[in-house]
Amino acid sequence: MKLYDAVWAPSPRRVRIYLAEKGIEVDREVIDLRADQQLSPEYLRINPRGVVPALALDDGEVITESGAICRYFEAAQPEPPLFGTTPVEIARIESWTRRIEHEGYDGVVKVLRNTIPAMRDRGLPGKWPVIPQIPELIDRGTIMWSACLEALNTQLAGSTWIAGEDFSFADITALVTLDFARAAKLAVPEACRHVGRWYQAASARPSAGA
Repeated sequence: MKLYDAVWAPSPRRVRIYLAEKGIEVDREVIDLRADQQLSPEYLRINPRGVVPALALDDGEVITESGAICRYFEAAQPEPPLFGTTPVEIARIESWTRRIEHEGYDGVVKVLRNTIPAMRDRGLPGKWPVIPQIPELIDRGTIMWSACLEALNTQLAGSTWIAGEDFSFADITALVTLDFARAAKLAVPEACRHVGRWYQAASARPSAGA
């Protein structure tokens, strides 16, 4: 088994934090995104989409998408649970994870990929035809980011962690998203003080350095 990883990208980091929380060690091969190694013929034979992370199993099957990789390990090693154990916990964690992905993380991606000159004609990550930047998406992404923060702040006003009193995959997703937002120059306003409290606690966990 081998995990194809990347040092600074958010999706591989989400897997690393998850594995650190679970105490799981996996052989890794680092893909150099700055050198576009993810688009090399060698890596495209592993993951034709040209994105990281990817988990190559011993039987040759390859699992892509960070959430799917973490789900795989959760099924293989349920303890400690990070996706919930009861039906309502599982649903709550999934709901918040998807909301953070589709509003917060996607908002950051829209801002970043339509702002940075290096992303010219690369509107989406991975192997695609030319996808030009769309300046209007910067405003959309900023609105999505702000709305996600407000929702998280409201939720965290009455909860230690995002999906309840236990640290979960939703918290990992949010931590990675907030740190990634710095690259797009998106900040957490002081008014979101509950998010600030949560962020300090999440960042202090040993797994955050994975």
